Amino acid sequence: MLQSVDLSKGGLLTPAELGYYFPAEFAPQKAMWLSWPHKEESWPGKIQTIYTPYAQFVKEVSLGQEVHINVADVAMQAFATKQLELVGVRMDRIFFHFFPTNDAWCRDHGPAFLINPAAAIPKVLVKWNYNAWGEKYPPHDLDNQIPIRIAQALGIPYFTPGMVMEGGSVEFNGKGTLLTSKACLLNPNRNPHLNQAQIEKYLCDYYGVQHILWVGDGILGDDTDGHIDDITRFVNADTVVTVVEENKEDGNYQILRENLHLLQQMRLENGKQLNVVELPMPSPVIWEGQRLPASYANFYIANEVVVVPTFRDKNDQHALDILSGCFPTRRVVGIDSTDIIWGLGSFHCLSQQEPTVTS
Repeated sequence: MLQSVDLSKGGLLTPAELGYYFPAEFAPQKAMWLSWPHKEESWPGKIQTIYTPYAQFVKEVSLGQEVHINVADVAMQAFATKQLELVGVRMDRIFFHFFPTNDAWCRDHGPAFLINPAAAIPKVLVKWNYNAWGEKYPPHDLDNQIPIRIAQALGIPYFTPGMVMEGGSVEFNGKGTLLTSKACLLNPNRNPHLNQAQIEKYLCDYYGVQHILWVGDGILGDDTDGHIDDITRFVNADTVVTVVEENKEDGNYQILRENLHLLQQMRLENGKQLNVVELPMPSPVIWEGQRLPASYANFYIANEVVVVPTFRDKNDQHALDILSGCFPTRRVVGIDSTDIIWGLGSFHCLSQQEPTVTS
């Protein structure tokens, strides 16, 4: 088995210098990684209602790839197995790991897998620091160790840049362009000692990109300070979908118009203009007086399927139709996220992909 060692120690080269890069989500995947939801404070009064749609998410993705799930112990594994079996999940595609977590948001506390098919070790990972979106939800000590636990389990080396970073804050086209938001990455609650140029250097060095694009603010209700995966997503190397709000009285209207305008001016790493497809927003989802960050952009792209959060809304089918046009070789499936979004995230926030290395 390969050695799981920290390649950042000893002043070795960065991933980019070694030819590694973060593939696009629409590239072939070996697995999806999850951390089983268990923190009742994340879904106060509702956690029991999320397991059916969560299990349906696992079922759809596992039809085309492995699903690896972090659990605390045998009891949590047994509970998870029961929930998955209730919706008919093929358990031979499911792999449990006894890696306890504080919460379920694997997109942000999970590893960033990088590949270099020509390297002797074709897959490595990056262990960014994780501080629960600016120390909003302590403790997060268990979550912060998940990438190292996974690296050790897989026997692959890892890098430790020492910078706070969350997977939901960055989008990739797989050709060298990274898209992110100023509201999140430049927020002083993450890396107050770094300016924009320094943050861009970390992104290039540790994601293997060469071109950074910035939008502005995130949507209302988003406690991550504006993650890009609630706003704008790459669907192929030169096209994004971005959410827009039609109601001029809605607080998201101007925010999303400004982001749309920025995207329409953007150029990719090859100088080509970015193709922009508009995606509607659902009507506001309110629970116990709180506006939730409901967005159709928080979909997960798997090998055979794109799983899209829906909200029992008039725009659900319209959003699914638009995304079906963007992914002609994949099934596009909507799963009710009305209860899951009470946790302030949906399917993309809950998951992290592990790429397949192809020559």
